[in-house]
Amino acid sequence: MSHQPPPLRRRSLLLAAPALLTAPTVHAQSAGWSPDRPLRMIVTYPPGGVTDLMGRLIAEALGRELHQTVVVENRSGAGGNIGTQAAVQAEPDGYTLMLGTTAMFGVNPLIYASSGVDALRDMQPLGLSGEVANVLSVMPRRMPATTVAELVAAAKDKPLLYGSVGNGSSSHMSAALFMQGFGIEATHVPYRGSSPLVAAMLSNEIDFAFDTTATSAAHVKSGAIRALAVTTANRASALPEVPTLKESGLPDYDMGIWFGAFGSRRMPAPVVARLKTAMQAISTPEFEGRLRTIYVDPLKIPPTELDSYVTRSAQTWQTIARSANLAVN
Repeated sequence: MSHQPPPLRRRSLLLAAPALLTAPTVHAQSAGWSPDRPLRMIVTYPPGGVTDLMGRLIAEALGRELHQTVVVENRSGAGGNIGTQAAVQAEPDGYTLMLGTTAMFGVNPLIYASSGVDALRDMQPLGLSGEVANVLSVMPRRMPATTVAELVAAAKDKPLLYGSVGNGSSSHMSAALFMQGFGIEATHVPYRGSSPLVAAMLSNEIDFAFDTTATSAAHVKSGAIRALAVTTANRASALPEVPTLKESGLPDYDMGIWFGAFGSRRMPAPVVARLKTAMQAISTPEFEGRLRTIYVDPLKIPPTELDSYVTRSAQTWQTIARSANLAVN
């Protein structure tokens, strides 16, 4: 005996299906959302670095998914805190997003405590898309070290200069934990993002630096800089021949860097739901393939676990920041 619904009910279900599929859009529009208005993605570092590359990839994919223009706006400085301030102070209507990174949530609330901005408190994750390692590199013409042990020995023998992409950045944190672990010191030279840091490295202005696989791997492969170790627990897929710092004498060292889209915690719930759905939808094989071309490994965190994942990460980095005695204002 058939248990199919009667024709009228089947017709009602068919008519209802499109409405169910478009419900997030309808609800978002009822909250004041206009598909004709462009979104902006604030990227907290200058053009050319991995944060900028990630921001542009996500903005492009998100724009296609939402059928809206997503414009990237670079607001660099203060380890990402200037851009974070701009995102926090924007209208919480969902039209302003921010490309968030690990250090902005785990370190900046300590480093820039007097700013009144706390990314973890003020911004919510809409979706995380990728993860990279920082690479400990030296400049062959300036620093002859070929292993971490040789670099440590050199640092104990004479004063060295090291570079990062900015005070409180993930590369600054990586270096601080590295030096603390080996009991060495070096003078910090902060740059305003990956591009100027790489330029300084190629000009032999510094002895060593930490920067992501996304901006270091090509120069490592060309021989312009020499990679000694990566900061993640496992070897980076972009540089599988390079050992980890865990393998190089620091057994507890594990500092990966994630990237994702964030919005104000004051956004209307329907808009949040729409953006989270869109962020999940852009994680296609094509998108993940494009991530790998810039030496970023895809990262998938379920929407229900985003807040807890980011919070745990931030707490871990804050603990490291305090133990490394990073300056807190």
